[in-house]
Amino acid sequence: MKQKQNATVISQREIAPAIYDMWIETTLAKHAKPGQFLCIYPKDRSTLLPRPISICEVNEQENALRIVYRIAGAGTREFSGYRAGESIAVLGTLGNGFPMEEAKGKKVFLMGGGIGVPPILELAKQMDADKQIIMGYRDSRTFLREDFEKYGRVYIATEDGSVGTKGNVMNVIGENGLEADMIYACGPMPMLRAIKTYAAEHHIKAYISLEEHMACGVGACLGCVVKTKEIDHHSHVHNARICTDGPVFDADTVEI
Repeated sequence: MKQKQNATVISQREIAPAIYDMWIETTLAKHAKPGQFLCIYPKDRSTLLPRPISICEVNEQENALRIVYRIAGAGTREFSGYRAGESIAVLGTLGNGFPMEEAKGKKVFLMGGGIGVPPILELAKQMDADKQIIMGYRDSRTFLREDFEKYGRVYIATEDGSVGTKGNVMNVIGENGLEADMIYACGPMPMLRAIKTYAAEHHIKAYISLEEHMACGVGACLGCVVKTKEIDHHSHVHNARICTDGPVFDADTVEI
C-alpha cells in the first residue's frame, strides 16, 4: 500500500554526530515491513525532490514509525530541525523489504554497515531465527547497539578498532569463527560486494538492501538502477529499479 500523507513528529534526538533518530505518527505503520523505506518531502520548496529514508522500527499499535538518518544535504539538515508536534509530508511505504519466511529456524547473519545499520533493527525484531547481528561503524559511536542487543547476539566492527573487531563486518566473521545458513544485509556497496562473494563461496543465500541516490522513489525516472542477470520487464534491458524492484535483492541476481 502506497500513499502520501501528513505525519506528525513524535520525538527526535541526535544519537551520534550528524545521526538523528526520529519517531513519526502515521497510519503507514500498519503496512510497513522490514527493509522498506519512506520518501520524506522537505518544506523548503527549493529542494524539489523527496529524500528516501529507510524504516528503522515499527510500532503498529501506536501508528508510529522510527527513522534513523544521517545529515547528507539540505533536505536532511532541514529534517534534523523538526520538533515534536510538527507536520512532516511522507510517501510510503515503498520498496519490497526483506523476505523472512525462509529464514525461520535457521542460523542467520544480520549485517549492517554505517547508515545501513538502522534498516536491520526491525528485521531483527521480527525474524524467527538464530540471529547473529554484525554491525560495522567508523568508531566507538555505535548507535542503536543497545536496541540490537534485545534481539540476538551482537558483534561489532569499527574501522579504528575502538570497539569490537578492528576492520569491517567480514573481519568479525573470521575473528569469531562464525557460520550461518543465510545472510541479510544493508550497507555501503563495498560491504555488499564482499557479502555477495562470501555467500557465493559458501553456497548460502544472501539478501542485500542496496543504498542508492533516488529521485522519484516510485520507479518512474529510472534514476536508480542496478545491473541484473535477467531482463527487466519494464525497461527490457539487464537492469532493475532499486526503488521499486528493491531495495532488497537476492544477491545472486544483481551485478554489483
